Amino acid sequence: MDFVNKQPIYMQIAEYFCENILKKDWKQNEKIPSVREIAILVEVNPNTAIRAYTFLQDQGIIYNKRGIGYFVAEDGYHRALEIRKGEFVQKDLPDVFKTMTLLNLKLDDLVQLYKKHFSLP
Repeated sequence: MDFVNKQPIYMQIAEYFCENILKKDWKQNEKIPSVREIAILVEVNPNTAIRAYTFLQDQGIIYNKRGIGYFVAEDGYHRALEIRKGEFVQKDLPDVFKTMTLLNLKLDDLVQLYKKHFSLP
């Protein structure tokens, strides 16, 4: 996993988890990798990994079965979707609009680019 400087590492790990949940690679009530496994996989201190797990648990995306491990929450997909959508609208979309304005791109141009990207008619 390649980390960027703009965001704390534990939040980048949390985004990795959300991405796997949103892609449905990890489904509701499915066991997810342990703190130790993730720490080794992304080459971070286990304390950094546990911060990601704590954040996700506080958001209702994952839950802990004591002594067994962490699992995707029943509503984990919808919670992850809601959180990621909110972040996109607040953080990323204003930059997209700013860039569109600077490049004189209109909404119709964006629609056409979207269709082309996804090979839509």
